[in-house]
Amino acid sequence: MSEQNSQSHSQTNPQLNPQLNPQQWFTEIFAPSGSAFSLEITEKLAEVQSPFQHIEIYQTTQFGKLMVIDGVIMLSSRDNFLYHEMLSHPVLFTHPDPKQVVIIGGGDCGTLREVLKHRSLESVTQIDIDEQVTRMAEQFFPELCTSNQDPRATLLFDDGIKYMREAAPASLDVVIVDSTDPIGPGEGLFNRAFYQSCFAALKPGGILVQQSESPLIHLQLLNDMRQAMKDAGFAALQTLNFPQMVYPSGWWTCTMARKEQNFDEFRSDAAQNCAFDTEYYNAAIHQAALALPNFMLRQLVG
Repeated sequence: MSEQNSQSHSQTNPQLNPQLNPQQWFTEIFAPSGSAFSLEITEKLAEVQSPFQHIEIYQTTQFGKLMVIDGVIMLSSRDNFLYHEMLSHPVLFTHPDPKQVVIIGGGDCGTLREVLKHRSLESVTQIDIDEQVTRMAEQFFPELCTSNQDPRATLLFDDGIKYMREAAPASLDVVIVDSTDPIGPGEGLFNRAFYQSCFAALKPGGILVQQSESPLIHLQLLNDMRQAMKDAGFAALQTLNFPQMVYPSGWWTCTMARKEQNFDEFRSDAAQNCAFDTEYYNAAIHQAALALPNFMLRQLVG
């Protein structure tokens, strides 16, 4: 999928303007929507070219540390909990009894940390193609990596598409796709062939969830994802909304796909009375996130 067709984040290089001294800014321009987002920074902490991506870490004045990959904002210390919690807890409280979970992508390990808060899980395998992302997260975002040594966790640095294609049939309860945009290493995670692999690997009642971009400026991509999920055999879809300030438009989604015809098993009591702390997620947020505005209801497939 081309960048133009996917309308993903731009890949604009960071702009450090010496004319703004002592202030400096990182700016991500998103040309398809004629918009940009900037954060004031004090210094660049690290810059690495991995075999797959160009990774940078900045110190900001108000948002803690900032990770940028190929010129695109991935996360900040201040607001990453929104994304990581919403990609993890809704699906795990929707599944009736999750035990085996796979995370595709997720190299910063924030989603892994949230998933492992669920003590009933037996195993969580994370597969990210780029080990350098995890090593930089361990150094600059150690708070996200506190569960990396959990005995239930396995971290693999490999091709997630290949991993799912070779996964044993009906072996998983939940697949979480914590991917970058559908360009570069993440491109193959947004199509029917990948979703068919996930469908085959899930047990009856299994659920796939994937970050699905901004409904305000990526609605066609979201629709294409949902259609591909349906074409792969998933019978029920749910898209959840949540804020994410550092991403284009500040409005983000994730989409769940289930093999069965409905999502009737949300364990609201368990979500409301969970034994771990969250910053954003609770049962009421979960239910509110399912409410879709009319423009989405009119246009979304499934």
